[in-house]
Amino acid sequence: MRLDWLCRVLVLAVAFCAAPAWAAFDLPELMGLLSRQKSGEARFTEQRFVHGLEGPLDASGTLSFEAPDKLVRRTLSPRIETMAVDGNTLTLSRGNRNRTLALDSMPELLGLVEAMRGTLTGDGTTLQRYFKSTVTGVANQWTLDLVPNDSRLAAQVRSMRITGRGGEVLGLEMEFVGGDRSVMNISPNSPPSAVPAGAPRRATP
Repeated sequence: MRLDWLCRVLVLAVAFCAAPAWAAFDLPELMGLLSRQKSGEARFTEQRFVHGLEGPLDASGTLSFEAPDKLVRRTLSPRIETMAVDGNTLTLSRGNRNRTLALDSMPELLGLVEAMRGTLTGDGTTLQRYFKSTVTGVANQWTLDLVPNDSRLAAQVRSMRITGRGGEVLGLEMEFVGGDRSVMNISPNSPPSAVPAGAPRRATP
């Protein structure tokens, strides 16, 4: 009886050791979740901690994106201004003044834009072109750490940390060379409620 029990224990131990390890949540899996979101809108609040200033600089506004390469940040406070990216074109608007630039003429800014745009659209290839990427956590609570590969971007930005849940980006923290830091909290707008199957629909007037 005792020998039989021992044999069963040994069989279970061998089976456990032979089983593949539990796969960790990684960059391809995260990009797969994010790529399902083809467009989105959100509100943001941001605090910029600047070396030499006692308190943070606050800003708030809205974010929107549309795959594969459109991204708009509209700041509503402390003053209204808009940064719109469409492909390789960046347009900055403040009041009645507009300025249009080519992103590839400014590698540092291009890297920052691609970090956010690549994450929102699930473009892992672009992210890895500009950053060393490390993913931790699980699908429902993940963290993506980005360290610049490009020396020109690395001269200004030390690191970026993006956090989220499933296919939603909820936070962005940036550490700049010299000690400045930016912390952004993102609140995605809820999608419209789906009409349950079989439920009566309101007639169109």
